[in-house]
Amino acid sequence: MTAAPADLLIAQPAMADGATLWRLAKDSKTLDLNSSYSYLLWCRDFAGTSAVARGADGTPVGFVTGYVRPDRPGTLLVWQVAVDDAHRGRGIAAALLDGLTRRLAAERGVTDMETTITPGNTASERLFTSFAQRHGAHLTREVLFPAELFPDGPHDSEVLYRIGPLTDSPAH
Repeated sequence: MTAAPADLLIAQPAMADGATLWRLAKDSKTLDLNSSYSYLLWCRDFAGTSAVARGADGTPVGFVTGYVRPDRPGTLLVWQVAVDDAHRGRGIAAALLDGLTRRLAAERGVTDMETTITPGNTASERLFTSFAQRHGAHLTREVLFPAELFPDGPHDSEVLYRIGPLTDSPAH
């Protein structure tokens, strides 16, 4: 498992964190930005399947949002991962994913993870490939949403990454 840097706390988001999560997503310049309202709802309705990394002042400096798939209760779908630019390169995203999946394995029996990544998003490809390796999990990829399904203009295809089953300890 990747440990969070000592000056950060990994916790569930609170509704008051919604605005900060929206800003982190906006500032990432790689994530699809949802409405600010959706981040507030996410912090209310899906706080139990999401996580934030809080700095010394309690402000989120990174987050992962996710939900357990209704038709696959052992599968966590990771919606978005973002880390403030000033805190990148410290292993925060990996620590968030490891902490969240460890918690959800214990609380909800989660054994698998899914996420979608657009081709060319090298940082996300590395993050989820290394996550699978740390957890001794199988990784498959297939196009889930081809570009032509998106109604709002040019959008790259979304590739589904399926990772599982997850083990309790990292592979190295």
